[in-house]
Amino acid sequence: MVDPTHALSFGTAAAEYDRFRPGYPEAALRWALDGLVPSARIVDLGAGTGILTRGLLALGHPVTAVEPDPGMRTRFADATAGVTALAGTAESVPLPDGYADAVLAGQAYHWFDRERAHPEIARVLRPGGVLAPVWNLRDDRTPWVTELNRIAEIGDTVDHLLASVTDFGPEFTAPEWAEFPHTTVLTPDELLGMVRTRSHYLTAAPEHRRRVDRELRELLRSHPDLSGRETLALPYRTLALRVHRH
Repeated sequence: MVDPTHALSFGTAAAEYDRFRPGYPEAALRWALDGLVPSARIVDLGAGTGILTRGLLALGHPVTAVEPDPGMRTRFADATAGVTALAGTAESVPLPDGYADAVLAGQAYHWFDRERAHPEIARVLRPGGVLAPVWNLRDDRTPWVTELNRIAEIGDTVDHLLASVTDFGPEFTAPEWAEFPHTTVLTPDELLGMVRTRSHYLTAAPEHRRRVDRELRELLRSHPDLSGRETLALPYRTLALRVHRH
């Protein structure tokens, strides 16, 4: 069951979320869209502050954004020209039947109530349309990233998603997966800022937050791959999944 406290925690840090969270590799978005022409109608579901929407707009697609959190929608409006994020959820999408050629979800699918969301997304998609969740996952094959994930209580991994996201119900085809390398460059302070946009941090007690901050600063100070560096290359594994509506 999705915890609404965690799912709706990001609005309090919407500006920081938009600043510190990474975008998505163009190759991953093109693969997710499965060759759809630029005029195809795309829905960004759980659009947050518009990071994925802006990537899709850069490819020339019209985008309709849907986001439940008012704070995130406010930041979306400030950061994403020409698109208004509609209030709505994956379980209740404020769009008509057969509206979309594709529904994408960037860093949002794990918040969906799948039993309710899958039929609702199928309703919004035309026959043959694409549903494509996309995740940026810190690459825990890098030792210091493994330690970062432990401190920040970041649990999602490529293996976990491949094992747990397997069934989209009778409305959809079997899932296809693809992985894309991705790297962002951050200062040490920006890395701290990114961690502070995690739901576990945002909903934690003050003492827990102080412990995370303290351990992250110690990691940055003492790890040989990080110590003394003005900028850090944070590696990601961008995982994309796509299914088609029957």
